Amino acid sequence: MSSITSGNDKQYANSRKLAARARLYSEHTIAELGWFPWVAQQLPLKSGDRILDVGCGPGWFWAATAASLSGNLNLTLCDLSPGMVAEAVERCTPLPFGSITGRQADAAALPFTDGSFDAVVAMHMFYHLPEPARCAAEMHRVLKPGGFLAVTTNGIGNMRKIYELTRVFGSSPYDPAGAAFGYEAAQQLMQTQFGNVAMAQYPARMRVTDPEDIFLTLTSYPPGEGANEAQLSELRSAIADAFQAGRGVLETEKEAALFISRKAA
Repeated sequence: MSSITSGNDKQYANSRKLAARARLYSEHTIAELGWFPWVAQQLPLKSGDRILDVGCGPGWFWAATAASLSGNLNLTLCDLSPGMVAEAVERCTPLPFGSITGRQADAAALPFTDGSFDAVVAMHMFYHLPEPARCAAEMHRVLKPGGFLAVTTNGIGNMRKIYELTRVFGSSPYDPAGAAFGYEAAQQLMQTQFGNVAMAQYPARMRVTDPEDIFLTLTSYPPGEGANEAQLSELRSAIADAFQAGRGVLETEKEAALFISRKAA
């Protein structure tokens, strides 16, 4: 079954489809601190660090956190999609960083020499990879001794009450990203590659007040993206029933975490 974890060439040619999902998270997450600022607080970055962002997407993370991060960071924004790289570079170039470089590349064959970076960041992208272990090895290779890899992903129970609605498409009732590369997989992969891993879970939940945001999210990737009219009608009915049961809102758990491993000095 197709899902959010497949069809990357079409899903991520640009940020349009990703934006539908980003709106759901940004508008309806209940937390003391937003996801991007929370992740930024956890990253042990120093002024002058060289950072490789693998799977940078449209650069939203750096745009949202530039003002709060250590100064003079040197970013290399890397993605398999050239459209994403171009968008990320355009977005981040005016921001107060030491330098911005864009590079289209495959995470399984990073075009950088050994020990090139102080930090590698891979946010919500490992579940797209056909060979996660090979990519983790590449990230380890390009890190300097003492450098760190930061990975984010979802747990399988993330937004369970929302993903239960995808049963109308014949999908499993859980987050496909968390199923493909969840907490256990992240811990095991990074422990195996680096010999150490620390996990921090984002303290948040979701309270959705707009049914349309759920509809747009679940139809922004396959199989919802290619659903027929009968299936879309059934989805709208299922969403309406869920909101009626919740007296006008849909509340669900949020499972997202950051994993950090250090390369031996």
